[in-house]
Amino acid sequence: MNFNHALIYVKALEPALHFYRDLLGFKQIEQIPGEYARLQSANSDSTLALHFTKSRRLLAPGGVWLYLEVGQLTQLCRNLQAAGIRFSQEPELMPWGWWQAFLQDPDGHDLCLYTAGSRRLQATKPPR
Repeated sequence: MNFNHALIYVKALEPALHFYRDLLGFKQIEQIPGEYARLQSANSDSTLALHFTKSRRLLAPGGVWLYLEVGQLTQLCRNLQAAGIRFSQEPELMPWGWWQAFLQDPDGHDLCLYTAGSRRLQATKPPR
């Protein structure tokens, strides 16, 4: 089984497009103005759909995190901060060997930007 697509419900399409396309670098594949857009990762076949909804239940963030692996984490975080994005945690080396930064998208969905390198597919021993 491969995981290669995610769907995020958004309050408004344009702010979400600006965040994921313009700030994070996803390539826009298609769009139904004001309703839906599908984006592709800059360095893989993975896709992300943004879908407008008025449903409070579907918009409620929490419980699910979107992890996006990036090559130049520090530089991307600097660019995002320059664009006014706030981080709940700036890039930090985690005990399992990944560099991670935490933030929210314009709809309050939790994101982790990370760089794992060769450690992404390796098990690590928990700290004692």
